[in-house]
Amino acid sequence: MVRTEDACEIIKYALQNEIKVYLDGGWGVDALLKRESRIHNDIDLFVELKHYHDYIYVIKQHGFEEVNTDYTTDGHTVWKDDKQRIIDLHCFEFTDDGIVYEGDIFPSKTFSGIGKVGDITVSCIEPLSQVMLHLGYEHDKNDVHDVMLLCETFQIAIPDEYKEK
Repeated sequence: MVRTEDACEIIKYALQNEIKVYLDGGWGVDALLKRESRIHNDIDLFVELKHYHDYIYVIKQHGFEEVNTDYTTDGHTVWKDDKQRIIDLHCFEFTDDGIVYEGDIFPSKTFSGIGKVGDITVSCIEPLSQVMLHLGYEHDKNDVHDVMLLCETFQIAIPDEYKEK
């Protein structure tokens, strides 16, 4: 589990080493809301390719070890420490065309969100992109929770697949 104080500590690992991270997933949503709205199993962080291995070095120094998963790739790794805190780490590149992640290109504005975790101002995926990234797969209760809060807070139309039927 990753609580607010854990998220702050993990984010500070990057900040103290001049590595910019962008929050995604549940903590990305809660950063936009500026409060912890639910329990988090992990923290999803995007790190630019030029700093990816530097950040891995830093988290290893803090006791995190890589966990191989079905979805582990060169640009998406999972790290866990002895406190059972999990970092879901994503590697991306900024290009003239936008943000490149796992071969897909996203608009540069995707990472234009600004939020807060504890007392730390963070960069994150902006609200509409967060909602759009929650489409096209089987949703769990956390997905529904996150999307409904984003739509309500930022006046975004609720996507059809999230409307009660």
